[in-house]
Amino acid sequence: MATNNYYDPADLKKFGKISEWSQELGDKFFEYYGKVFEEGALSAREKSLIALAVAHTEMCPYCIDAYSQDGLQRGITKEEMMEAVHVGAAIKGGATLVHGVMMMNKVNKLEM
Repeated sequence: MATNNYYDPADLKKFGKISEWSQELGDKFFEYYGKVFEEGALSAREKSLIALAVAHTEMCPYCIDAYSQDGLQRGITKEEMMEAVHVGAAIKGGATLVHGVMMMNKVNKLEM
């Protein structure tokens, strides 16, 4: 049974070709991207876990796929992955709720 998905997992392998239509900008992005994931104050393992959490908050199936695999290769456990996803969810939820203060301020002004 064939299923059609908007997101094609095969497209993840094509990401490197994104430079084809804008070589200079693509090259600059990949240079930056590569530099970001080098060992630094944070280990590559820690960066992979952060990337996985952000992938979930951004709801990017390609990134979730890539950083789930990358995380496993770096020895990140399933429990660590899920905890990172929950951290991302808590921050995303908190960011949504704190914007409720803007609504409260607006309603309070309108009720005056």
